[in-house]
Amino acid sequence: MAKAALLKQLYLWHWLSSALCLVGMLLFSMTGITLNHAQDIEAKPVVTQKMAIIPPVLQQQLQQIAAQYEGKTAPLPITVESWLIDRQGIDLHTPQSAEWSLDEVYIALPRAGGDAWARLGLQDASFEYELTERGWVSLLNDLHKGRHTGAVWNVFIDVFSVGCLIFSLTGLWILKLHAVNRPLVWPVVGLGVLVPLLLVILWVH
Repeated sequence: MAKAALLKQLYLWHWLSSALCLVGMLLFSMTGITLNHAQDIEAKPVVTQKMAIIPPVLQQQLQQIAAQYEGKTAPLPITVESWLIDRQGIDLHTPQSAEWSLDEVYIALPRAGGDAWARLGLQDASFEYELTERGWVSLLNDLHKGRHTGAVWNVFIDVFSVGCLIFSLTGLWILKLHAVNRPLVWPVVGLGVLVPLLLVILWVH
């Protein structure tokens, strides 16, 4: 009875974790292939550029801040962020830090599946922005790696990883309970351990 109750709980946790992680496992498996063959998958980046003139009030404010933070990294003032979002249509998910000098303010805007940057010229009041989008494959690859995906996605990866651990460990326990009547269980499990170990020892440098 105790074994039957344990097996019932293991099956419950096994199918719940597999159901919750199903889409994530499919995504991470497919992107594992695309990452492994990244050099063979041709990407056609799409580049978007914008240019504008900084309003005199913002230019003066930026010059005052640059005199204080020259050669340092510091957040953008809220007025400038609002101008970038409302007037230039630039997507700023979180408060941005910028690199300050007396001549310019440079803002790096890395993102999953691409890259972006903005430059605010303090002497000529020029504004430049460039966005590079590398397509869906690059986006999915960056999601796989958690590259420039933000805190929420990183938390999801942690939760997803715990779910996969539960799925794997309950599966291993179920195998253990059934191994008595299935003599091939442990040889197959051992093969699953031995093959990648040999590949690492013999061919991974």
